[in-house]
Amino acid sequence: MTRLQSLGSPSASLAAHLGRRELLIGAAGLALAGCHKNEALTVSRTPRLHMRRLDTSIAAIAARAAPGVLGFGLMNLESGQFWVRLDDRPFPLAGVFALPLACAVLAEVEGGRLKLAETLAVGDKTLSPPPSAIADAWPGRTTYTAGDLLSAVVVDGDNTAADLLMKRIGGPGAVQAWLQGAKVDEMRVDRYAREVQPAVLGMASFRAAWKGPQAFAAAAATVPPERRHAATLAYIADPRDSSTPRGMLGFLRRLHDGELLSAPSLGRLLPMMERASRGADGIKAGLPKATAFAHTSGTSGADQGLTAACNDVGIFTLPDGRSYAIAAFLSGSTATDAQRAALFADLGRAAVSSIG
Repeated sequence: MTRLQSLGSPSASLAAHLGRRELLIGAAGLALAGCHKNEALTVSRTPRLHMRRLDTSIAAIAARAAPGVLGFGLMNLESGQFWVRLDDRPFPLAGVFALPLACAVLAEVEGGRLKLAETLAVGDKTLSPPPSAIADAWPGRTTYTAGDLLSAVVVDGDNTAADLLMKRIGGPGAVQAWLQGAKVDEMRVDRYAREVQPAVLGMASFRAAWKGPQAFAAAAATVPPERRHAATLAYIADPRDSSTPRGMLGFLRRLHDGELLSAPSLGRLLPMMERASRGADGIKAGLPKATAFAHTSGTSGADQGLTAACNDVGIFTLPDGRSYAIAAFLSGSTATDAQRAALFADLGRAAVSSIG
């Protein structure tokens, strides 16, 4: 089985005739398509991606996003053919870390090491930054089942739920070990949300006094602006808690094909992703009506006009049954929330325009 990292740079002579992106589309597309052991290569029944149209449309959207940096990928999940921009550049995962975490949690359930009916307690030392309805409800409610927490993570991007589940299965190291064991390349989960979110703003690890959006913003305001800005830039460049667009496409394809989770687990996860409460004005807004979009989105939030990370990744299935993986990462954006939403919606429209 060919892994993503096996796709090395082409020789100088070959590169003189073909651009790097075209090489990745051809060679890597075949490698990913052949990821099933003993599976014969077959002719795709779906139309090929319109590469030149993607070249033009994504370049225009990336120019609008500047000085933010846009990474983007689209893959036909039937043929494995894909187009990718900034294929091997690591981007901060931000809230998208919820997807590999959810997979690692469900793998623990499959292994009999965790039951979704198990009750977990919320305390002052287990609260995490916004968004977190669970932190907002504390101390009024202090217990949740693992199943409740999983839904809160995937549907609502709840950071307290994410950190509780991550701690229950062994911490960030356990999630990373699952990724490595599953041979997921170019994706890392290294820290709890309670560590990452404050670090973006130059703050210490999260504390209960900061729970809720207003209290967290007030605490962040006590950090000198120049220190917050430096911390944001450091987060953007940090290889921890990151993914490349190419790595995310490979992850989504293997998830879709049932290589990462059992059918019952996948049947639980994908409907939750379709109910995601965030990102409705992003890529989803650019997809045709009646399109199912199982996705995870997340943003670091803006500080001093700079948004460190804004991402949306998932699998969309058209009414005719064709499925595609899509991954969009935007880092260092100075756009407003509305402008970023419009950019992501246009990415969805560009994807649909290219698939025939």
